[in-house]
Amino acid sequence: MQSSKIPTWKIQFQRIYRHGDGPWNTLMVSLALLVLAILLAVGVMLYQQSSGARATFGWNFIKPALQGSWDPVNSNFDAWSFIYGTLITSAVAILIALPTGMGIAIFLSELCPTWLRAPLGVMVELLAAIPSVVYGLWGLFTFLPLVVAPVGNVLAALGKIPLLGMFFQGPIPVSGASRLAAGFILAIMIVPTIASVTRDVFLVIPQSQREASLALGATRWETIWRVLIPYGLSGILGAVILGLGRALGETMAVTMVIGNSIEGSLSLLRPGYTLSSVIANEFAEAVGQLHSEALIEMGLILFVITLLLNMLARLLVWRVARKTPQEARS
Repeated sequence: MQSSKIPTWKIQFQRIYRHGDGPWNTLMVSLALLVLAILLAVGVMLYQQSSGARATFGWNFIKPALQGSWDPVNSNFDAWSFIYGTLITSAVAILIALPTGMGIAIFLSELCPTWLRAPLGVMVELLAAIPSVVYGLWGLFTFLPLVVAPVGNVLAALGKIPLLGMFFQGPIPVSGASRLAAGFILAIMIVPTIASVTRDVFLVIPQSQREASLALGATRWETIWRVLIPYGLSGILGAVILGLGRALGETMAVTMVIGNSIEGSLSLLRPGYTLSSVIANEFAEAVGQLHSEALIEMGLILFVITLLLNMLARLLVWRVARKTPQEARS
């Protein structure tokens, strides 16, 4: 009786299948290295393509100045006002979105009736799926004239306060287009991200933590404030990182509501630009090689800012995560 031979390729496949950890680990490491390679390639491309602008302007390109200069006709470029616009609008967005998102998350995870939790949770998550251009259109025609302009007129009264006043010098434009409007729109856009992630963080906290706190006589609020928030602080910081990342790089919605002005005022009530919005507006119509390189250098600056802020935030998450178990037991 003649025995059939098993093909060599099949034997090799069976060996790989039996010992799949090696190929699987190799694939995961390769994909991780691919992400790092793409990140490095983006940085190298931005650095190389902006060499002319760096050689021409040096550190003066990002030097803080009360009155920036952006003059494509005379090839005079200064990115400080755009860097400031990016940072201040993102800061306003985080200051508004963090307490709002945490409040939504606390309600959904701790206070909301069970039958209402799922529908509300889905509605909050759907807000994150709305395209940014839709937020921009809604903000331009509805939110700015009805909300931002009245709020800006109230905040303009703070312009008389020393030091603080330079951030609220008015009046705000009748249309409401301003850095304040961009901050408000960004806050609305990142609230769903912060709320959804923070809600998930609260839901995975062991029920024993709540029961132990209530058994010791704590109220529901004291349990949330002194037990749940410290226990899940690393996850909450992670939610803030995700929201901040979107706020820093958002383009279309910000471009539609910020007013797109190159004036160097520090006031939140005045129109301005962010790094992403000025790149989106001017790159296709750059008047010269130096203009294009200046815009690419601003892309490099945005890349570096995002990278550094995320590294800092990850460091904070790591430090909080290391301390959280000790705080939770205390």
